[in-house]
Amino acid sequence: MLKGIDPLLGPDLLAILRAMGHGDEIAIVDANFPAAAMATRLCRADGIGAERLLAAVLTVLPLDDFVPSAAFRMAVVGAPDEVPPVARAFADLLKGAGYEGPVEALERDAFYARAAGAFAVVATGETQLYGNLLLTKGVVRAEVP
Repeated sequence: MLKGIDPLLGPDLLAILRAMGHGDEIAIVDANFPAAAMATRLCRADGIGAERLLAAVLTVLPLDDFVPSAAFRMAVVGAPDEVPPVARAFADLLKGAGYEGPVEALERDAFYARAAGAFAVVATGETQLYGNLLLTKGVVRAEVP
């Protein structure tokens, strides 16, 4: 156990988040996502909802503020302007963590392609459809004395 670290952030996920560099992406995906088939690095978070896992990740992961968007969700097939409840929850969590950019919608195949190129994919137990999110890691700025 570590003080101040959300218990959902186990050793494998913490190692992935720590190893990521500025501009690397991580995909947090739902239980239906073909994570094992496309992940370069796969971290399993079975039984954990994507919203809860995102909240934990946001306690330690800085988001990129050098790009117009550091967060991407999967667009609803056939209704790209629809924003499902899970995507609204993602946006609220991101805003609560200080993220001021948009959560851009990516068409399903574009999301799959981008997730396949991500540093890692975290497969959650999320059962809400479209519970998929890509995040771009930012930098931790040194505190100036």
